[in-house]
Amino acid sequence: MASPSAEDVLTKLRALGAEQDITILKLSEPISAAVTHLQDAHQRTSDVSNSSLDATTPSSLEADLTHYRELFAKLRFSYVEQVSKEKFIRAIVGDPPLIVSPQENLDLEKENLEAKATLKALKTEVAAMVAELEEKARNLSRKYEKIKVETVKLEELPRKIEELENAVADLKKTQKRGSNPNPELNLPLAKTLDLVESKKRRKAELDRQLEQLQSQVPRKKKELDRLQAELQPLETKRQNSKTAAKEARRRKEAALGGVQDDLEERGRWFRSAEAGLKQVLEIES
Repeated sequence: MASPSAEDVLTKLRALGAEQDITILKLSEPISAAVTHLQDAHQRTSDVSNSSLDATTPSSLEADLTHYRELFAKLRFSYVEQVSKEKFIRAIVGDPPLIVSPQENLDLEKENLEAKATLKALKTEVAAMVAELEEKARNLSRKYEKIKVETVKLEELPRKIEELENAVADLKKTQKRGSNPNPELNLPLAKTLDLVESKKRRKAELDRQLEQLQSQVPRKKKELDRLQAELQPLETKRQNSKTAAKEARRRKEAALGGVQDDLEERGRWFRSAEAGLKQVLEIES
């Protein structure tokens, strides 16, 4: 049997969501209606905010539950007190007066103890049942929230699947045409993995060489600074020699004329230039 598609699952979830409005707060509607009727009849005043019935929330329900538990406890005590007083007064003023024997009191106490034990067992059972229902409600709430999140993801899934299918189709068309100028991109998977491994090894080797060169940078920088410091006075001497030669040539040309004088001046200039270069380059004759 074929597994259902994402569209089918999404359609079923939407149908279930449309049929059922899942909310635990609707459980309070009968209680809220009854309390509203009692308020209209008796105008009850309490510490619980009356506006909580208009906008019911889990916290307001918890507050109402606590209030009614305290109220019922007070009413029960008041009821027992009033009934006891009424029976006592009737027993006194009755004609003939109601006489209760000690044995009857013992029997009533025994029945009362049995009734209390039964009531306690029922209370324990109800408390366990309430705790179990609360745990189930929390689990259902967590599952419902998880389903909501997964439903949103499921709604996005068909579009993503379609995009991936289109991308795969485009890649297949490109591979069939062979229009990619890079032959490495048309390799099969095994050769592609081998190529990736070789590129990784090459990258690791380059990283190692780069790390070695970077470790040599401080030493080379110090050596460069030293050479620049040694070259600076030699450059100054060269500039001074060049300036002096130009000045001597200018004076010679201004004082003498003729070809021979010019040749003599050139010879002197060449000798001075040669001497200056030898001094700069520290060449022994």
